[in-house]
Amino acid sequence: MNPGRSVRRIDAQEATARIEQLADVLVDCVEGGASVNFMLPMARETALRFWHKTIASLERGERTLLVAEDGHGIVGTVQLVTDTPDNQPHRADVSKLLVHRRARNGGIGRRLMEAVEDAARAQGRTVLVLDTANPAAERLYERLGWQRVGAVPDFCLMPDGAMSATTFFTKRLRNDAMK
Repeated sequence: MNPGRSVRRIDAQEATARIEQLADVLVDCVEGGASVNFMLPMARETALRFWHKTIASLERGERTLLVAEDGHGIVGTVQLVTDTPDNQPHRADVSKLLVHRRARNGGIGRRLMEAVEDAARAQGRTVLVLDTANPAAERLYERLGWQRVGAVPDFCLMPDGAMSATTFFTKRLRNDAMK
């Protein structure tokens, strides 16, 4: 990762204070074609509503938000969703790996994924699950040791309305105590 870029966890209070930057990243990713549950054209208000809901979930302790920053502010995010059923206290979902187009190909996605795995370990989560409709993201996950579970054809729409398959991945984490 380039000098001056860092990855860290932020809480609901800081996320609220930086909601405009979070919205900038989300809008940029959707406008760049990322299939992250939103369609084009994406109104800024839609991004702000998403982040307000996410922040409320942070406040309830249902998820962890990690951000990547450079000298200009937030350039990437990823979430660890730990609001799981009672019979899955060991599992979490990785959600919304977003990297602003101006900061891509600098290792931010990798750093965010490593940080979210560390956050999962710290919270006692040993099985992670995620899904993607992006071939570049699939390659990243595979390089990081994630196992491809399978793809569901026509699972979602891309931001431009085209149908897309979604590929599901899982990763089993080892805690230091388990080594």
